[in-house]
Amino acid sequence: MNAVITSPSERQLVLVAGRAHPELAEAVAKGLDIDLVPTTAYTFANGELYVRFGESVRGTDCFVLQSHAAPINEAIMEQLIMVDALKRASARSITVIMPCYGYARQDKKHAGREPISARLMADLFQTAGAERIMSVDLHTAQIQGFFNGPVDHLWAMPMLAQYVRSRVDTGNLTIVSPDAGRVRLADQWSDHMGAPLAIIHKRRDPSVPNQVKVHELVGEVEGRVCVLVDDMIDTGGTIVQAAEALFENGAKDVIVAATHGLLSGPAVSRLRDSKISEVIITDTLPIDDEKRFDKLTVLSIAPLIARAVKEVFDDGSVTSLFNGNV
Repeated sequence: MNAVITSPSERQLVLVAGRAHPELAEAVAKGLDIDLVPTTAYTFANGELYVRFGESVRGTDCFVLQSHAAPINEAIMEQLIMVDALKRASARSITVIMPCYGYARQDKKHAGREPISARLMADLFQTAGAERIMSVDLHTAQIQGFFNGPVDHLWAMPMLAQYVRSRVDTGNLTIVSPDAGRVRLADQWSDHMGAPLAIIHKRRDPSVPNQVKVHELVGEVEGRVCVLVDDMIDTGGTIVQAAEALFENGAKDVIVAATHGLLSGPAVSRLRDSKISEVIITDTLPIDDEKRFDKLTVLSIAPLIARAVKEVFDDGSVTSLFNGNV
């Protein structure tokens, strides 16, 4: 394979990647039928990062792929440094690909004297030299407005829904939002699957981070297979409590479908030990062996990212990837 794709106008596409998720980077490169640009990256003893590209990127259209995986601040900083290096190396254009947008949950102020960190993220990448951002299933759509340039918002739902459809009888399916904030996502799933919608109302305990208390269920789930949908699974508390509420209300089975598998802290044990029959996620973030369990299914997001990159490079339509699907 070559390290670049050349368009009829002689523009060249190159893909560079950080160290956070090499498997995804290789899969995207394979989908584009190119090689990753050779990159030297390492961490100094004091924690500072160093990046250098092994070949010229002058005049090329560069796509910089980095998953914002733990340690998240190191992954973000490495991607910022990569963007700066490309800018100083005279890249023609720079598109940042962050499959999972770091700090996306800090998209608004819930109380006084709080930051809006998701906006700060956009500002940092724009200052570094990024001209475009590509991400998958942003926590909230408003994040698209934080960046002063094009934002390609990719959707994993069609892929996840196709997998669910292959596994269950859609005639006995109910799509469930685990909280009010995910109703819009669940509604899209409901339309796509032709299935009824249910909503779980919850209230967080502000004194205890990552703890939620489920209150009531709106919708019919008795005797039905329920698909709990969310954009991410962090500690698993919300999802497991929601599943318990569904079983208490007579659900026949519960499947979980989410895009980003953070799987922090007790998430694996909570999900593994629950009555949930299957947890379906994508590989926007690396899933280490210790985070894998029998109920977990991981779908590859690489084909979607590769197709989107090709559309952007060819001045095509990223929206066309989802026409009729969302």
